[in-house]
This record gives sequence, structure tokens and C-alpha cells, in this order.
Amino acid sequence: MTFPTGFLWGAATASYQVEGAVSEGGRGPSIWDTFAATEGKVLGGATGAVACDHYHRYPEDVGLLADLGLNAYRFSVAWPRVMPDGRTTSAAGLAFYDRLVDELLSRGVVPVVTLYHWDLPQALEDAGGWPERDTAARFADYAAVVHAALGDRVHQWTTVNEPFCAAFLGYGSGVHAPGVQDYDTALVAAHHLLLGHGLATRALTAQARPGHKFSLALNFAPAIPDGDTPAHLEAARKFDGIHNRFFLDPVLGRGYPEDVLADVEHHGGRFAAAVRDGDTGLIAAPIDWLGVNYYAPARVTPLADPHAPGNCPLPALRGLDVLPAPPPLTAFGWEQAPAALTGLLRWIDTRSGGLPLVVAENGASFVDRVVDGRVFDAARVNYFMEHLGAVHDALRAGVDVRGYFAWSLLDNFEWAMGYTQRFGLVHVDFETQRRTVKESGRFLGRVAKANALGAPAEGVGDTRA
Repeated sequence: MTFPTGFLWGAATASYQVEGAVSEGGRGPSIWDTFAATEGKVLGGATGAVACDHYHRYPEDVGLLADLGLNAYRFSVAWPRVMPDGRTTSAAGLAFYDRLVDELLSRGVVPVVTLYHWDLPQALEDAGGWPERDTAARFADYAAVVHAALGDRVHQWTTVNEPFCAAFLGYGSGVHAPGVQDYDTALVAAHHLLLGHGLATRALTAQARPGHKFSLALNFAPAIPDGDTPAHLEAARKFDGIHNRFFLDPVLGRGYPEDVLADVEHHGGRFAAAVRDGDTGLIAAPIDWLGVNYYAPARVTPLADPHAPGNCPLPALRGLDVLPAPPPLTAFGWEQAPAALTGLLRWIDTRSGGLPLVVAENGASFVDRVVDGRVFDAARVNYFMEHLGAVHDALRAGVDVRGYFAWSLLDNFEWAMGYTQRFGLVHVDFETQRRTVKESGRFLGRVAKANALGAPAEGVGDTRA
């Protein structure tokens, strides 16, 4: 199964999850520093204060990625490192990413920059955070500063990663930073995150150089109904609407879906008031590719009362439940459903009119152990093999997929789950910071070098049962 010439093969990380050094180089506090320091918010009281110490160990980490044979690294810039107060530029903060980009290029690795992966400067949260419209404008200013500093060497730019999570988990359920629990507020935050993407894309485009490409990354969960009655199909429509189309359609120039707007009317009306004339046009700033983050589908079933709250706390989701995922499961309890990835890529391709796509995140957590200096994570090898097969199926169907990024390069701070979940191609001993490449990393490296998918190495079999 060969892949197109020039296909990007990479791994991804996020600044707060790997960098550490939260008080070095003039970095200011982020909402995740504050959230993690609050008792009971993160499993085990874990924080990203040290994480993987990538801030100091980035040459080693870049070397590991390059030695595997991966040709791209998707990393995020920490807004509070570059602008400690969210507004004022720090030369020391920019210098770290300057060094990181140079290290990547020296090893022949394409840098793919994400400008926002959830670590909002605490100073901006204190001023209202994403529910405040001004934050979108400040984000555009920040994006222009980073682009001006790195745009001579970085060609691939992503504005916002997973606005769904930043808005609905951060301001709705409150399980992520900043821990606000109000879905009316979360809907406003979602709009301003999308607005920030649009404003930032325009700012980046205004100072772009030849060959620069701009994008954002959305996380998708295909809705699978557990029956084919009208009630089942309505349950799937509701879930798909708020999880997928609410974020995708405005980016594609379709505006917010009317059915979803009707679904969220009961939340108080702040969202409708927040959307000003011209906003949807700004959100629809032209992009060169869309980042598709996929982990698992959602299986849904209707409730007898269409107005009853279900077990999935998202705005608009009344009258349905999300069912337990069927096996095989990852350690996170997520379903392994590679065929759903093929269907998702084909659906986005049709809905977008053929917009180029990049699988910007895909991966799985499993229980990994270092034995005699090696990590034999056969379950993850099979996960990658099956999901890469799904990507290839989409390519064969005519979908323009241009890259695949495994989540994640390193075992890291996994947000509210602390250090309990391991997604990495590289095992990290968080006490010693020792790195050990897993068999899944070697497997993905072999695929990248061949630009083709074949059988796993001898001795690496299916252990999911």
C-alpha cells in the first residue's frame, strides 16, 4: 500500500504536555498551570511543570524522531512563553522555538507549527478568556508575532487545535482548564475560538511567503446510531451536529448549521448575541488543508423523552445517550474503529469539495512496559497498521490526504488524566526522563521510510485479545 509522493509522516506533541520549564525563559502562567495546581482537577495531582522536559531535551527528542525516519514534527507554541501576559512579546520565549526549528531543519524534519493547543495565558483568562471577544483579537496579534519570527523557515501553520475541547471541556463540563461549568459560556467560547482562527489566518496570510500553508485542526467523532429508526437517526444527527458540523461548517463557509442552532437555543441565548454580522465570513478565511484529529466514533441511542438530558454533557445533546464503546478498547476505554476513519475522511472530502486533508492526530494509549530495554507494544503496532490501512482506503477512494501524524511522539502529561495514559512512540520514564523507543515507533518509521504500508516486523503480532 503505497502513499503519495511527498506524504508527510510525523508525530505530534503539545507545548504544555511536553515542554516543562514553566518558570524558565520568562514564561508566564497558563490556564493549565492554574488548573493543574488546583486540588482534585488532575489525577494524582500531576502537573506539566516538568512533563517530558522537552524544553531542555529537544535535541535528543528531535534526534529520536529523525532517526526513526519520520519527516515531520507537529508541535505547538506556548502562547504564555512567547507572550507571558498574552500581549507583550518575550524575545527569550521566541528564542526557544527559533532553536527548535533550526534543530528540526538540521535533521531534515519539516516543522509543522500549531499556534494554540489549549494553554491560554492566565492573564488573558483573568481578563475574560475565550468567552471574551477580545481574546480572538489578541490571538491574531500573537499569531502574527510568531509567524514573523519563524516564517522564514516554517511553511506549515495550524492556528487552533481542537476548539471543541478548548470550549466544551474547558468552559462547559469543566474537566479541562480553566474549569468553568456553563454551556452557554462554552458556546460563546467556541465562537471566539473559531473567530480567532479566522482572524489569525488573515493575519498570517497578510505576511505570508511563497509556499506557506495555513490550516486548523478539528477533532471528529463520527456518530453511529444503534438502530435505523427515525429516533435513532435523530440522535445521530444531534451528536454529529454539535461535535462535528458546528465546527466544520463555519470553516468551510457554510455558517453555523441551522439545526444545531435550534438544538442549543435552550442554553440562554448568549451565543446568538455573540455572533456579529460578518463573523462567519471571517471564520471562513481560506485554508490550504484541514487537520483531521480522529480517535474513536460515538455510538448513540435515543431516549424515550427527546427533551431529557442524557449521559453525554455537551450543549444540544438532549434526548440521547452515548453507549459504552464495544471492544477492542484502548487503555483509555476508547473504541478501535479504523473503518470509521475511512468513512470520516470521505465524508469531509465530500462536504468540503475536495479540500486537502492531513490526519493531524491519531493514536492510542496502552499499558506499556520496558523489558530489557525495549517496549514491545504490539497492540499499538496493530492499531497503526489498521488505521493507516483506513487512510489508504480513503486515498484509493480519491480523497486528497497529504499526511499522517501519530499522537504522540512522547509519553506525556495527558491533561486531566495526568501521567496515567501513554500514547507515545517513545516511552518516557518520568522520574529519570529516560527515553526508550517503542516497537510502534520503529514500525511507523519503517512505513515512513518506505512510504508504504506492509506487514509488521517478525515477532510483532496481534495481542489485543
